[in-house]
Amino acid sequence: MEFQELLSKRRMVRHYAPQPVPREAVERIVASVRRAPSAGYSQGQRLLVVMEDEGRAAVVRIATAGWGAGGKGLEPWMESAPVHVFVCTREADYHERYTQSDKLLDGEEIEWPVPFWHVDAGAALMLILLAAIDEGLAAGLTGVPLETARELARAFGIPEDVTIVAHLTIGVPAPDPGWSSVTSRATRPRRTDSVHWERWVT
Repeated sequence: MEFQELLSKRRMVRHYAPQPVPREAVERIVASVRRAPSAGYSQGQRLLVVMEDEGRAAVVRIATAGWGAGGKGLEPWMESAPVHVFVCTREADYHERYTQSDKLLDGEEIEWPVPFWHVDAGAALMLILLAAIDEGLAAGLTGVPLETARELARAFGIPEDVTIVAHLTIGVPAPDPGWSSVTSRATRPRRTDSVHWERWVT
């Protein structure tokens, strides 16, 4: 699929058909993060992929008690997703890399202007979203509240030094008019002033 065609198909999908997703397709999707940028090649991105029934049931239980709960008239987002991917990061990888001799600045670790462990995780999750479309699938994205992230970490054995950045759902798309009518995409206009040329003009 050409990039512009791929990009035009990207939207958040919050309801999935009951068809299973082949593991081989998921492996190709998550392998895309190997092409994501990484500050100093720190490679701090981590993924947790959940596809088996027991794990999916645990995700649904935790999600529907908190951040992923739907409402009246909304399609079963978490329950219908055959694939859940948690995009995570390990901040320590960046500090370990930037205290090596070729990255020191005047003998010290750089003062990070922004947390690049989160920047790199964002780049990784965007690749997953696009790779899912390239496989003929769809994906949805949500953040994870801190308390919910702690419960997920306990349930799935995520180490304490690994942070969940986002939760992606992947599957064969199904109609989601309920979700589409209440999401920000439906209630807010698309900005037209995001790009500035040569000089910032307001």
